[in-house]
Amino acid sequence: RKIIFEKQWFYLDNAIGHIYGTTFEVTSGGNLQPKQEVEETSTETKEAGTDNRNIVDDGKSQKLTHDDIKALKDKGIKGQEIVQQLIENSTTFRDKTEFAQDKYIKKKKKKYEAIITIVKPSTRILSTMYYAREPGKINHLRYDTLAQMLTLGNIHAGNKMIVMETCAGLVLGAVMERMGGYGSIIQMYPGGGPVRAATSCFGFPKPFFDNLHEFPLSKVQSLLSGTFSTETLPADPEENALVEEESNGLSEEKQISLQDTEEEPASETPMEINPTEEQDTMDINAEDTEFKENKEKENKENVREKQIKQWERRKKLKEAAALLREKNADGLIVASKFHPTPLLLSLLEFVAPSRPFVVYCQYKEPLLECYTKLRERGGVINLKLSETWLRNYQVLPDRSHPKLTMSGGGGYLLSGITVVLEKGKSDSSNSEALKMEEPVSKRCKLQDLPC
Repeated sequence: RKIIFEKQWFYLDNAIGHIYGTTFEVTSGGNLQPKQEVEETSTETKEAGTDNRNIVDDGKSQKLTHDDIKALKDKGIKGQEIVQQLIENSTTFRDKTEFAQDKYIKKKKKKYEAIITIVKPSTRILSTMYYAREPGKINHLRYDTLAQMLTLGNIHAGNKMIVMETCAGLVLGAVMERMGGYGSIIQMYPGGGPVRAATSCFGFPKPFFDNLHEFPLSKVQSLLSGTFSTETLPADPEENALVEEESNGLSEEKQISLQDTEEEPASETPMEINPTEEQDTMDINAEDTEFKENKEKENKENVREKQIKQWERRKKLKEAAALLREKNADGLIVASKFHPTPLLLSLLEFVAPSRPFVVYCQYKEPLLECYTKLRERGGVINLKLSETWLRNYQVLPDRSHPKLTMSGGGGYLLSGITVVLEKGKSDSSNSEALKMEEPVSKRCKLQDLPC
Protein backbone atom coordinates (compact mmCIF):
# COMPACT_ATOMS: atom_id res chain seq x y z
CA ARG A 1 0.00 0.00 0.00
CA LYS A 2 1.02 3.59 -0.51
CA ILE A 3 2.57 5.25 2.55
CA ILE A 4 2.48 9.03 2.88
CA PHE A 5 4.98 10.56 5.29
CA GLU A 6 5.91 14.25 5.43
CA LYS A 7 4.70 15.09 1.91
CA GLN A 8 6.51 12.03 0.54
CA TRP A 9 4.74 8.94 -0.77
CA PHE A 10 6.40 5.60 -1.39
CA TYR A 11 5.98 1.82 -1.31
CA LEU A 12 7.82 -0.39 1.18
CA ASP A 13 8.07 -3.46 -1.08
CA ASN A 14 11.78 -3.02 -1.80
CA ALA A 15 12.59 -2.48 1.89
CA ILE A 16 11.69 -6.06 2.85
CA GLY A 17 14.82 -8.07 3.61
CA HIS A 18 17.06 -5.13 4.52
CA ILE A 19 18.32 -4.54 8.04
CA TYR A 20 17.03 -1.75 10.29
CA GLY A 21 18.94 1.49 9.85
CA THR A 22 19.22 1.18 6.06
CA THR A 23 18.89 4.48 4.23
CA PHE A 24 16.77 4.52 1.08
CA GLU A 25 16.23 7.04 -1.69
CA VAL A 26 12.75 7.53 -3.12
CA THR A 27 12.90 7.17 -6.90
CA SER A 28 10.26 7.85 -9.51
CA GLY A 29 7.09 5.85 -8.95
CA GLY A 30 7.56 5.81 -5.17
CA ASN A 31 10.03 2.89 -5.20
CA LEU A 32 12.76 2.68 -2.57
CA GLN A 33 16.36 2.09 -3.60
CA PRO A 34 19.17 1.61 -1.03
CA LYS A 35 21.35 4.70 -1.03
CA GLN A 36 25.01 4.07 -1.70
CA GLU A 37 27.42 5.75 0.67
CA VAL A 38 29.01 8.62 -1.22
CA GLU A 39 31.34 11.16 0.31
CA GLU A 40 29.53 14.45 0.59
CA THR A 41 31.04 17.00 -1.71
CA SER A 42 31.62 20.29 -0.03
CA THR A 43 30.00 23.41 -1.39
CA GLU A 44 31.71 24.94 -4.38
CA THR A 45 33.43 27.63 -2.32
CA LYS A 46 34.23 28.18 1.30
CA GLU A 47 33.63 31.91 0.97
CA ALA A 48 31.43 33.26 3.72
CA GLY A 49 30.48 36.67 4.99
CA THR A 50 31.23 38.13 8.39
CA ASP A 51 27.60 38.80 9.33
CA ASN A 52 24.09 38.86 7.89
CA ARG A 53 23.21 42.50 8.50
CA ASN A 54 23.18 43.48 4.82
CA ILE A 55 21.03 40.55 3.65
CA VAL A 56 17.41 41.51 2.91
CA ASP A 57 14.76 38.82 2.53
CA ASP A 58 12.88 40.34 -0.41
CA GLY A 59 12.31 37.07 -2.30
CA LYS A 60 14.51 38.14 -5.22
CA SER A 61 17.76 36.48 -4.19
CA GLN A 62 16.91 33.14 -5.90
CA LYS A 63 17.07 33.16 -9.70
CA LEU A 64 15.33 29.78 -10.11
CA THR A 65 11.54 29.96 -10.10
CA HIS A 66 9.07 27.30 -8.95
CA ASP A 67 8.49 26.28 -12.56
CA ASP A 68 12.23 25.80 -13.09
CA ILE A 69 12.52 23.59 -9.99
CA LYS A 70 9.47 21.58 -11.08
CA ALA A 71 11.02 21.09 -14.52
CA LEU A 72 14.22 19.82 -12.90
CA LYS A 73 12.19 17.33 -10.84
CA ASP A 74 10.31 16.13 -13.93
CA LYS A 75 13.61 15.47 -15.72
CA GLY A 76 14.54 13.08 -12.90
CA ILE A 77 17.39 15.13 -11.47
CA LYS A 78 18.26 14.04 -7.94
CA GLY A 79 17.67 16.21 -4.91
CA GLN A 80 21.38 16.73 -4.25
CA GLU A 81 21.86 18.27 -7.70
CA ILE A 82 18.79 20.50 -7.24
CA VAL A 83 20.24 21.79 -3.94
CA GLN A 84 23.55 22.50 -5.67
CA GLN A 85 21.81 24.49 -8.40
CA LEU A 86 19.84 26.44 -5.80
CA ILE A 87 23.13 27.38 -4.11
CA GLU A 88 24.68 28.44 -7.42
CA ASN A 89 21.66 30.57 -8.37
CA SER A 90 21.41 32.31 -4.98
CA THR A 91 22.81 35.85 -5.01
CA THR A 92 23.06 36.13 -1.22
CA PHE A 93 24.56 32.72 -0.38
CA ARG A 94 28.20 33.92 -0.47
CA ASP A 95 27.41 36.86 1.81
CA LYS A 96 25.95 34.66 4.56
CA THR A 97 28.01 33.49 7.50
CA GLU A 98 29.29 29.91 7.61
CA PHE A 99 26.62 28.92 10.13
CA ALA A 100 23.87 30.51 8.03
CA GLN A 101 25.13 28.66 4.94
CA ASP A 102 25.01 25.31 6.75
CA LYS A 103 21.50 26.12 7.94
CA TYR A 104 20.42 27.03 4.39
CA ILE A 105 21.83 23.78 2.94
CA LYS A 106 20.21 21.69 5.66
CA LYS A 107 16.83 23.32 5.05
CA LYS A 108 16.98 22.79 1.27
CA LYS A 109 18.12 19.16 1.64
CA LYS A 110 15.17 18.42 3.87
CA LYS A 111 12.83 19.91 1.27
CA TYR A 112 14.20 18.43 -1.96
CA GLU A 113 16.14 15.27 -1.03
CA ALA A 114 13.80 12.28 -0.69
CA ILE A 115 15.91 10.16 1.68
CA ILE A 116 14.33 7.79 4.22
CA THR A 117 15.96 5.75 6.98
CA ILE A 118 13.94 2.88 8.46
CA VAL A 119 14.69 2.42 12.15
CA LYS A 120 13.53 -0.21 14.62
CA PRO A 121 10.54 1.01 16.68
CA SER A 122 11.18 1.71 20.35
CA THR A 123 9.51 3.47 23.25
CA ARG A 124 11.70 6.55 22.83
CA ILE A 125 11.00 6.94 19.10
CA LEU A 126 7.25 6.34 19.36
CA SER A 127 6.74 8.57 22.40
CA THR A 128 8.71 11.39 20.74
CA MET A 129 6.67 11.01 17.55
CA TYR A 130 3.31 10.97 19.33
CA TYR A 131 4.22 13.95 21.52
CA ALA A 132 5.39 15.97 18.50
CA ARG A 133 2.50 15.11 16.17
CA GLU A 134 -0.55 14.03 18.18
CA PRO A 135 -0.05 14.87 21.88
CA GLY A 136 -3.80 14.86 22.54
CA LYS A 137 -4.00 11.12 21.82
CA ILE A 138 -1.54 10.34 24.63
CA ASN A 139 -2.91 12.94 27.11
CA HIS A 140 0.17 15.14 26.52
CA LEU A 141 2.43 12.53 28.11
CA ARG A 142 5.98 13.67 27.43
CA TYR A 143 8.70 11.12 26.77
CA ASP A 144 10.78 12.04 29.83
CA THR A 145 7.67 11.68 32.02
CA LEU A 146 7.07 8.23 30.53
CA ALA A 147 10.65 7.29 31.38
CA GLN A 148 10.08 8.43 34.98
CA MET A 149 6.92 6.28 35.15
CA LEU A 150 8.79 3.16 34.04
CA THR A 151 11.55 3.81 36.60
CA LEU A 152 9.25 4.64 39.54
CA GLY A 153 7.04 1.64 38.72
CA ASN A 154 10.08 -0.72 39.01
CA ILE A 155 9.09 -2.50 35.80
CA HIS A 156 11.27 -5.47 34.89
CA ALA A 157 10.97 -8.99 33.53
CA GLY A 158 8.86 -11.40 35.56
CA ASN A 159 6.56 -8.77 37.06
CA LYS A 160 2.80 -8.99 37.34
CA MET A 161 1.66 -5.49 36.37
CA ILE A 162 -1.71 -3.76 36.26
CA VAL A 163 -1.89 -1.01 33.61
CA MET A 164 -4.77 1.42 33.26
CA GLU A 165 -4.19 3.87 30.44
CA THR A 166 -6.01 5.85 27.75
CA CYS A 167 -2.86 6.84 25.82
CA ALA A 168 -3.61 4.81 22.66
CA GLY A 169 -1.59 1.87 24.04
CA LEU A 170 1.73 3.75 24.28
CA VAL A 171 2.20 3.14 28.03
CA LEU A 172 1.19 -0.51 27.61
CA GLY A 173 3.72 -0.94 24.80
CA ALA A 174 6.45 0.68 26.92
CA VAL A 175 5.73 -1.72 29.79
CA MET A 176 5.72 -4.72 27.42
CA GLU A 177 9.04 -3.66 25.92
CA ARG A 178 10.63 -3.25 29.36
CA MET A 179 9.36 -6.66 30.51
CA GLY A 180 10.61 -8.40 27.37
CA GLY A 181 7.80 -10.96 27.16
CA TYR A 182 8.36 -12.36 30.68
CA GLY A 183 5.69 -11.90 33.34
CA SER A 184 2.03 -10.97 33.00
CA ILE A 185 0.19 -7.72 32.33
CA ILE A 186 -3.46 -7.00 33.06
CA GLN A 187 -4.79 -4.05 31.07
CA MET A 188 -7.82 -2.32 32.56
CA TYR A 189 -9.92 -0.60 29.92
CA PRO A 190 -13.07 1.56 29.77
CA GLY A 191 -15.81 1.04 27.20
CA GLY A 192 -16.22 -1.92 24.87
CA GLY A 193 -12.61 -2.94 24.41
CA PRO A 194 -8.95 -1.97 24.87
CA VAL A 195 -7.28 0.50 22.49
CA ARG A 196 -3.85 -0.66 21.31
CA ALA A 197 -3.06 1.49 18.28
CA ALA A 198 0.41 2.47 19.53
CA THR A 199 1.11 -1.02 20.91
CA SER A 200 0.79 -2.51 17.41
CA CYS A 201 3.46 -0.08 16.16
CA PHE A 202 6.13 -1.70 18.37
CA GLY A 203 6.10 -4.86 16.24
CA PHE A 204 6.17 -7.27 19.18
CA PRO A 205 6.28 -11.01 18.38
CA LYS A 206 3.26 -13.18 19.19
CA PRO A 207 4.69 -14.64 22.45
CA PHE A 208 4.60 -11.13 23.95
CA PHE A 209 0.80 -11.17 23.75
CA ASP A 210 0.37 -14.60 25.38
CA ASN A 211 0.61 -13.16 28.90
CA LEU A 212 -1.34 -9.98 28.13
CA HIS A 213 -4.82 -9.96 29.69
CA GLU A 214 -7.58 -7.38 29.69
CA PHE A 215 -10.33 -6.63 32.17
CA PRO A 216 -13.11 -3.99 31.92
CA LEU A 217 -13.35 -1.25 34.52
CA SER A 218 -17.10 -1.77 34.74
CA LYS A 219 -16.52 -5.21 36.36
CA VAL A 220 -14.02 -4.06 39.01
CA GLN A 221 -16.57 -3.25 41.71
CA SER A 222 -18.39 -6.56 41.23
CA LEU A 223 -15.04 -8.38 41.49
CA LEU A 224 -14.17 -6.55 44.72
CA SER A 225 -17.59 -7.15 46.26
CA GLY A 226 -17.55 -10.84 45.28
CA THR A 227 -20.65 -10.67 43.07
CA PHE A 228 -18.68 -11.28 39.87
CA SER A 229 -19.53 -14.78 38.66
CA THR A 230 -19.27 -16.81 35.49
CA GLU A 231 -22.99 -17.64 35.51
CA THR A 232 -23.77 -14.56 33.42
CA LEU A 233 -21.29 -15.67 30.78
CA PRO A 234 -22.65 -17.58 27.76
CA ALA A 235 -22.28 -21.34 27.45
CA ASP A 236 -19.82 -23.11 25.19
CA PRO A 237 -20.14 -22.31 21.48
CA GLU A 238 -20.88 -25.95 20.63
CA GLU A 239 -24.06 -25.94 22.74
CA ASN A 240 -25.22 -22.65 21.25
CA ALA A 241 -24.48 -23.92 17.76
CA LEU A 242 -26.54 -27.04 18.37
CA VAL A 243 -29.46 -24.97 19.61
CA GLU A 244 -29.26 -22.74 16.54
CA GLU A 245 -29.02 -25.72 14.20
CA GLU A 246 -32.18 -27.16 15.72
CA SER A 247 -33.97 -23.83 15.29
CA ASN A 248 -32.71 -23.61 11.70
CA GLY A 249 -33.97 -27.12 11.05
CA LEU A 250 -37.44 -26.19 12.31
CA SER A 251 -37.50 -23.13 10.11
CA GLU A 252 -36.46 -25.25 7.10
CA GLU A 253 -39.31 -27.68 7.76
CA LYS A 254 -41.74 -24.77 7.96
CA GLN A 255 -40.43 -23.41 4.67
CA ILE A 256 -40.87 -26.80 2.97
CA SER A 257 -44.44 -27.13 4.26
CA LEU A 258 -45.23 -23.63 3.01
CA GLN A 259 -43.80 -24.47 -0.39
CA ASP A 260 -45.96 -27.61 -0.53
CA THR A 261 -49.11 -25.62 0.28
CA GLU A 262 -48.22 -23.09 -2.40
CA GLU A 263 -47.64 -25.81 -4.99
CA GLU A 264 -50.93 -27.66 -4.33
CA PRO A 265 -53.33 -25.02 -5.72
CA ALA A 266 -51.03 -24.50 -8.67
CA SER A 267 -51.32 -28.20 -9.61
CA GLU A 268 -55.15 -28.06 -9.53
CA THR A 269 -55.38 -25.45 -12.29
CA PRO A 270 -54.59 -27.16 -15.65
CA MET A 271 -52.30 -25.04 -17.89
CA GLU A 272 -50.55 -25.78 -21.17
CA ILE A 273 -46.74 -25.34 -20.78
CA ASN A 274 -44.13 -25.73 -23.52
CA PRO A 275 -41.20 -28.15 -22.84
CA THR A 276 -38.66 -25.31 -23.22
CA GLU A 277 -40.50 -23.27 -20.57
CA GLU A 278 -40.50 -26.32 -18.27
CA GLN A 279 -36.71 -26.65 -18.61
CA ASP A 280 -36.22 -22.94 -17.87
CA THR A 281 -38.37 -23.10 -14.75
CA MET A 282 -36.52 -26.22 -13.55
CA ASP A 283 -33.12 -24.53 -14.02
CA ILE A 284 -34.28 -21.41 -12.13
CA ASN A 285 -35.63 -23.53 -9.26
CA ALA A 286 -32.36 -25.48 -9.06
CA GLU A 287 -30.35 -22.26 -8.98
CA ASP A 288 -32.63 -20.83 -6.27
CA THR A 289 -32.23 -23.90 -4.08
CA GLU A 290 -28.43 -23.88 -4.52
CA PHE A 291 -28.29 -20.17 -3.70
CA LYS A 292 -30.41 -20.69 -0.57
CA GLU A 293 -28.28 -23.62 0.57
CA ASN A 294 -25.03 -21.68 0.09
CA LYS A 295 -26.46 -18.68 1.90
CA GLU A 296 -27.60 -20.84 4.82
CA LYS A 297 -24.15 -22.45 5.05
CA GLU A 298 -22.46 -19.04 5.08
CA ASN A 299 -24.82 -17.81 7.79
CA LYS A 300 -24.14 -20.88 9.92
CA GLU A 301 -20.36 -20.45 9.50
CA ASN A 302 -20.54 -16.76 10.42
CA VAL A 303 -22.64 -17.52 13.50
CA ARG A 304 -20.23 -20.24 14.58
CA GLU A 305 -17.20 -17.96 14.10
CA LYS A 306 -18.84 -15.21 16.15
CA GLN A 307 -19.66 -17.67 18.91
CA ILE A 308 -16.10 -19.01 18.99
CA LYS A 309 -14.67 -15.47 19.21
CA GLN A 310 -17.13 -14.56 21.94
CA TRP A 311 -16.30 -17.72 23.85
CA GLU A 312 -12.55 -17.02 23.61
CA ARG A 313 -13.13 -13.48 24.85
CA ARG A 314 -15.13 -14.73 27.82
CA LYS A 315 -12.42 -17.29 28.58
CA LYS A 316 -9.77 -14.53 28.66
CA LEU A 317 -12.02 -12.50 30.94
CA LYS A 318 -12.20 -15.42 33.38
CA GLU A 319 -8.40 -15.75 33.35
CA ALA A 320 -7.92 -12.02 34.03
CA ALA A 321 -10.47 -12.15 36.88
CA ALA A 322 -8.62 -15.12 38.41
CA LEU A 323 -5.32 -13.20 38.29
CA LEU A 324 -6.87 -10.13 39.91
CA ARG A 325 -8.53 -12.18 42.65
CA GLU A 326 -5.08 -13.23 43.86
CA LYS A 327 -4.42 -9.56 44.83
CA ASN A 328 -0.67 -9.96 44.49
CA ALA A 329 0.20 -7.60 41.62
CA ASP A 330 3.78 -6.28 41.63
CA GLY A 331 2.86 -2.78 40.53
CA LEU A 332 0.21 -0.41 39.23
CA ILE A 333 0.44 2.24 36.53
CA VAL A 334 -2.42 4.66 35.83
CA ALA A 335 -2.28 7.17 32.95
CA SER A 336 -5.80 8.06 31.87
CA LYS A 337 -8.07 10.97 31.07
CA PHE A 338 -10.36 10.06 33.98
CA HIS A 339 -10.11 11.37 37.53
CA PRO A 340 -7.36 9.34 39.23
CA THR A 341 -8.82 9.15 42.78
CA PRO A 342 -11.59 6.55 42.29
CA LEU A 343 -9.43 4.57 39.87
CA LEU A 344 -6.47 4.39 42.22
CA LEU A 345 -8.47 3.62 45.37
CA SER A 346 -10.21 0.67 43.70
CA LEU A 347 -7.20 -0.73 41.79
CA LEU A 348 -4.85 -0.56 44.80
CA GLU A 349 -6.87 -3.42 46.30
CA PHE A 350 -5.29 -5.78 43.76
CA VAL A 351 -1.68 -4.73 44.53
CA ALA A 352 0.44 -6.67 47.02
CA PRO A 353 2.09 -4.84 49.97
CA SER A 354 5.48 -3.18 49.51
CA ARG A 355 4.89 -2.60 45.80
CA PRO A 356 5.18 0.67 43.84
CA PHE A 357 2.39 2.53 42.06
CA VAL A 358 2.54 5.51 39.68
CA VAL A 359 -0.30 7.80 38.58
CA TYR A 360 0.02 10.27 35.70
CA CYS A 361 -2.20 13.27 35.11
CA GLN A 362 -1.84 16.25 32.84
CA TYR A 363 -2.91 18.59 35.66
CA LYS A 364 -1.79 18.65 39.29
CA GLU A 365 -5.15 19.49 40.96
CA PRO A 366 -6.64 15.97 40.56
CA LEU A 367 -3.40 14.47 41.87
CA LEU A 368 -3.45 16.81 44.91
CA GLU A 369 -6.93 15.53 45.75
CA CYS A 370 -5.72 11.95 45.23
CA TYR A 371 -2.73 12.66 47.50
CA THR A 372 -4.93 13.87 50.37
CA LYS A 373 -7.35 10.94 49.98
CA LEU A 374 -4.49 8.46 50.16
CA ARG A 375 -3.07 10.13 53.28
CA GLU A 376 -6.49 9.91 54.96
CA ARG A 377 -7.00 6.30 53.89
CA GLY A 378 -3.54 5.05 54.83
CA GLY A 379 -1.89 1.93 53.49
CA VAL A 380 0.72 3.85 51.48
CA ILE A 381 4.09 5.39 52.24
CA ASN A 382 6.65 7.54 50.43
CA LEU A 383 3.96 9.53 48.63
CA LYS A 384 5.52 12.01 46.23
CA LEU A 385 4.04 14.42 43.69
CA SER A 386 6.59 15.45 41.08
CA GLU A 387 7.02 17.22 37.74
CA THR A 388 10.01 16.88 35.44
CA TRP A 389 11.55 19.89 33.72
CA LEU A 390 12.90 19.33 30.20
CA ARG A 391 15.04 21.57 28.03
CA ASN A 392 16.54 20.57 24.68
CA TYR A 393 20.05 21.63 23.73
CA GLN A 394 21.61 22.04 20.31
CA VAL A 395 25.10 20.51 20.36
CA LEU A 396 27.18 21.61 17.35
CA PRO A 397 30.76 22.89 16.98
CA ASP A 398 31.02 26.48 18.27
CA ARG A 399 27.23 26.81 18.57
CA SER A 400 25.98 24.64 21.43
CA HIS A 401 23.15 26.39 23.24
CA PRO A 402 19.67 25.72 24.66
CA LYS A 403 16.96 25.79 22.04
CA LEU A 404 14.80 28.88 22.00
CA THR A 405 11.55 26.95 22.44
CA MET A 406 10.98 24.39 25.17
CA SER A 407 8.08 22.34 26.47
CA GLY A 408 5.78 24.15 28.88
CA GLY A 409 4.91 21.05 30.86
CA GLY A 410 4.91 17.29 30.57
CA GLY A 411 2.34 16.43 33.21
CA TYR A 412 2.59 15.38 36.86
CA LEU A 413 3.32 12.08 38.60
CA LEU A 414 2.08 10.76 41.91
CA SER A 415 4.12 7.82 43.16
CA GLY A 416 4.24 5.76 46.33
CA ILE A 417 4.62 2.32 47.89
CA THR A 418 1.84 0.16 49.28
CA VAL A 419 1.91 -1.23 52.83
CA VAL A 420 -0.47 -3.41 54.83
CA LEU A 421 -3.50 -1.37 55.88
CA GLU A 422 -4.64 -1.89 59.48
CA LYS A 423 -8.30 -2.82 59.25
CA GLY A 424 -9.01 -2.41 63.01
CA LYS A 425 -8.74 1.37 62.96
CA SER A 426 -11.16 3.43 60.95
CA ASP A 427 -10.06 6.27 58.71
CA SER A 428 -11.66 8.89 60.94
CA SER A 429 -9.84 7.69 64.08
CA ASN A 430 -6.54 7.70 62.19
CA SER A 431 -7.07 11.25 60.97
CA GLU A 432 -8.05 12.44 64.48
CA ALA A 433 -4.96 10.82 65.98
CA LEU A 434 -2.76 12.54 63.39
CA LYS A 435 -4.37 15.89 64.22
CA MET A 436 -3.98 15.47 68.02
CA GLU A 437 -0.43 14.14 68.06
CA GLU A 438 1.45 17.36 67.40
CA PRO A 439 -0.36 19.72 69.80
CA VAL A 440 -0.13 17.23 72.69
CA SER A 441 3.61 16.79 72.27
CA LYS A 442 4.10 20.55 72.16
CA ARG A 443 2.12 21.03 75.37
CA CYS A 444 4.20 18.42 77.16
CA LYS A 445 7.40 20.16 76.11
CA LEU A 446 6.11 23.51 77.36
CA GLN A 447 5.14 22.04 80.75
CA ASP A 448 8.55 20.44 81.21
CA LEU A 449 10.37 23.74 80.78
CA PRO A 450 11.58 25.30 84.14
CA CYS A 451 10.10 28.60 85.25
